[in-house]
Amino acid sequence: MNYFSNFIIVDDEKINNQICRKVIEKAFKDANIKDFTDPEEGFAYILEQYALTDVTGRAILLLDINMPKMNAWDFLERFENLDESLKSRIKIYILSSSVDKNDMQRANANKNVEYYLIKPLTEESVRLIVHVLNKRLGIKN
Repeated sequence: MNYFSNFIIVDDEKINNQICRKVIEKAFKDANIKDFTDPEEGFAYILEQYALTDVTGRAILLLDINMPKMNAWDFLERFENLDESLKSRIKIYILSSSVDKNDMQRANANKNVEYYLIKPLTEESVRLIVHVLNKRLGIKN
């Protein structure tokens, strides 16, 4: 059983969202995947789905850095202001094509970011992410 079977992809490039979806589906056939090219819509979805205190589901968020309207840093700043019960159910991974060390350091310094991944997403990365998160919760997979 995978406790982390919900995935949220926020990337303004539709093709990257499609690639991520295919990779996740290949790793976990029963994954529930939501993707957004508009970060505002992705943020609203998180508020709508995970703000309820009786919701116990968890999600892995794959977040691109460079997006119009709202970049990852803006997204993370807004995320920081959310209730702890909601934040604890969303595990954020930066997924970017940027190899800029400043971006990596900034992401790693953010307490809400689990890890910085460089595109493209791989099946092995997805499996490892889920394995590590489940292990933290004491769930065998």
